[in-house]
Amino acid sequence: MSTDTISPLRQRMIEDMNARKLGAATQTGHIRSCKRFAAFLKRSPDTATLEDIRRFQLHLAETVVSICNRNRIMTGLRFLFRVTLRRLDLAAEIYHLREPQKIPLVMSADETRRLLAVATSLKARILLSLSYGCGLRAGEVVRLKVKHIDSAQKIIRIEQSKGRKDRNVMLSAETLDLLRQWWKARRPGYDATTPLQERWLFPGRKPGKPITTRQLSRLFHEAADAAGIKKSVTLHALRHSFATHLLERGTDIRIIQALLGHDKLDTTARYTRVATGMIAGIESPLDLLSLPRKKPRRSSKAQLPA
Repeated sequence: MSTDTISPLRQRMIEDMNARKLGAATQTGHIRSCKRFAAFLKRSPDTATLEDIRRFQLHLAETVVSICNRNRIMTGLRFLFRVTLRRLDLAAEIYHLREPQKIPLVMSADETRRLLAVATSLKARILLSLSYGCGLRAGEVVRLKVKHIDSAQKIIRIEQSKGRKDRNVMLSAETLDLLRQWWKARRPGYDATTPLQERWLFPGRKPGKPITTRQLSRLFHEAADAAGIKKSVTLHALRHSFATHLLERGTDIRIIQALLGHDKLDTTARYTRVATGMIAGIESPLDLLSLPRKKPRRSSKAQLPA
């Protein structure tokens, strides 16, 4: 993040975020939140009062801002007041709203098969296959390098992903074959000076950079439209579908947790609510009412004499 021609307050906040090793996306979000608060105040945030915090939260409640985005905005402000300005009294006035619990939108196995079949190019097919076949996030797919593919152990190593965690995911024979086809078709000489193990699998338009998640998302939506999928799905639905389909096939939920990189089992357990195959297979108690009642079995023991 550039620090040229910025206010001393923003510079100090950036330094505080860097010291705490906050990610680039988190830093950008926090800065954007503070800029929004400053625009509301029409003055610097370091002059804010308790009443200003109250009015701003009322303002967000009255505008068309989702609870999720509203909470993100207030998280950025809380960092400013608690860490950078040391105004614990103002930070204490910030509250978060409980977010509605929504079940993930997943695609059926048939829809996923159609999506991958209509991918317009080898590049699109392997990118979408990695998203679904390995349960990868968009950022994890685009940041894959040669060194992350371990064909001997049949795994893909995901390094320093969400939460600064490493993990391994499976590398199927079909995925490995697609990767080998892609490597042969990949633009030669693009990064010839880069050591082989450090080369991006999917280089982008900018030298030394991989393709963007926006480009990957565009490829997904093009394939979804071509496959005639009417659901309002996003690229992340492939990751949801990966977990749900594994669960429906009887894969242990703790293994799915490890493959997804979840810290808490509760996060993975939400897929039990969308595993339609498991839910549809449960016999409703209503159906049991129409079954003939079983007559109680008579005891075969002889009665004792009085």
